[in-house]
Amino acid sequence: MKAGLAIALALALGALAGHFLLQDNGYVLLSFAGYVVEMSVPIATGLLVLAYLAIRLLAWLWRVPRQLGEATARARVRWAGRQATRGYIAIAEGKLDQGERLLTRGARRSGAPLMNYLAAARLAHQRNDPDRRDGWLRLAYEQEPAATDAVLLAQAEMQMDDQAFDQALATLNRIRGHNPKHAQALKLLAALHWRRQDWHALLDLVPALRAMPPLPPAKLNSWTTDAFEALLADPALDKAGLERLWDEVPKVLRGDPRLVLARAKALTRCGLAATAETEVRHALREGWDAGLIRFYGELALPETAQQLKNAEAFLRERPEDPDLLLTVGRLSFRNQLWGKARSYLETSLSVRPSAETCAALGQLLDRIGDREAAARAYQRGLALSIGGARTTELAPARSSG
Repeated sequence: MKAGLAIALALALGALAGHFLLQDNGYVLLSFAGYVVEMSVPIATGLLVLAYLAIRLLAWLWRVPRQLGEATARARVRWAGRQATRGYIAIAEGKLDQGERLLTRGARRSGAPLMNYLAAARLAHQRNDPDRRDGWLRLAYEQEPAATDAVLLAQAEMQMDDQAFDQALATLNRIRGHNPKHAQALKLLAALHWRRQDWHALLDLVPALRAMPPLPPAKLNSWTTDAFEALLADPALDKAGLERLWDEVPKVLRGDPRLVLARAKALTRCGLAATAETEVRHALREGWDAGLIRFYGELALPETAQQLKNAEAFLRERPEDPDLLLTVGRLSFRNQLWGKARSYLETSLSVRPSAETCAALGQLLDRIGDREAAARAYQRGLALSIGGARTTELAPARSSG
């Protein structure tokens, strides 16, 4: 544009100079439809330049309204952006009312009205105003119909925060109605089922979640373990049901100590304590777990002497494990080996004082007739259970120094 204007000006100046400086300015004759126009070359050149400038002026006047509109729109967007910035600053300073007002004031004029309305909805949610929150979400949907899923996801998250689980389920099902494989919706739905403890519904989602993982594998495995652990705890579960349920457990999770323990408890309820003992013992050889070894000591089997030997075999590798010492102490008690049981229990307490071990020691001391020492053991256990000092004296007395 600037180059064209410079050329036109150069031609105009050249024509003017030629008109005054040259004796023979040249001659131009134009004949059109019976009309004849005669002029010198400099004048013709000047007229062409004027015509060019006139055309440029008309083109500029034609573009002015559109340029003014674009400039006005840009000014509005800048204004809306400044309002949004002020709103986020107010939010950061804890001025939630002012922040919400600023975010929504210029939302329609901003370049991203959806974000403004969603932010305002979250502010209303923080202020425990669900009606206002849903109003902003509705405006977000109306402003950006293409972002329906994003709005619904935000609404479901806030409904879950309010523990409005039925509403959140309906919201997520709206997304799955037209997009069954929506990754974020599946993730939120799994979290919803986990919070509701709807274990069967959660497990139904696991294959889809593994096929296109929106969740870290560790989180998905944790939720899956929670589900099977709860289902294995069902007191109505019989042996056939237990085996069917166990077949559904992914192989990668069958060695999880929580599930091994839940299965062992279920086997015990079904009258299969010997099977439970074998499985727990094998699991402990594969990987040590405090919950499993404590449960081993609680198992009631006819062959208590062999059970004690099996537990004592672990002591060769873990002589100072407090949970193992508690277990062998209990099994020694069951075998009426009073001295050995007391030694194990007191050693366990010396390693890690606990109310559970104090209770076991108190029962032993009661059984052998040492009522005073039993009372002190129970007293210490009570103090530990309510967070009291762990230095309460227990017979035989141990030096605190």
